[in-house]
Amino acid sequence: MKEKEIELIRKQIEKLNVKDFDLESWKISTIIIFERIFGYDSPKIAKIKSIHQDLSSWSLRDTLGTSSGYEALKKYGKEILEACIMELETLGISDNETKSTKPKSLSFKVLLASLENELKVSQFKNLINISSIKNKKEREGKITEFLSNLDSESVLRIVANILNHSKVVEILQTQ
Repeated sequence: MKEKEIELIRKQIEKLNVKDFDLESWKISTIIIFERIFGYDSPKIAKIKSIHQDLSSWSLRDTLGTSSGYEALKKYGKEILEACIMELETLGISDNETKSTKPKSLSFKVLLASLENELKVSQFKNLINISSIKNKKEREGKITEFLSNLDSESVLRIVANILNHSKVVEILQTQ
């Protein structure tokens, strides 16, 4: 059975070399594959999530002739994938990993990803704090206040991210 999983990971490696490579799309598809193979709380998923392009002025001024930041990200992603293949070839699939936790529902994952993509870190932390309020009426009031304080552009981007998610598009197309 591990051959199928290895083949999926090899396809992700191939995607790193396509001309119109999109880092975020690649990360999402890799995470989905890793969740299925290694479980939803696998540290491998955290490694993939941590890959991001550094757009600081220092990284953009790199004139040493070293590989571009984007190429370095691809190399890092490839190393993670190759390590996973080696693990599967050597050790196989652990029952503990795939059965460790239950997945979050798809709708929650889509919503969470959209919020993480569009909100500032401080806004996202504030939303998490609001969610911990026990009183439903008070929590609802705080959420309403939070949303009304967002600019309309941010709210539109959140909704657009949700509606543009591949799984949502797939569901909408079947309706």
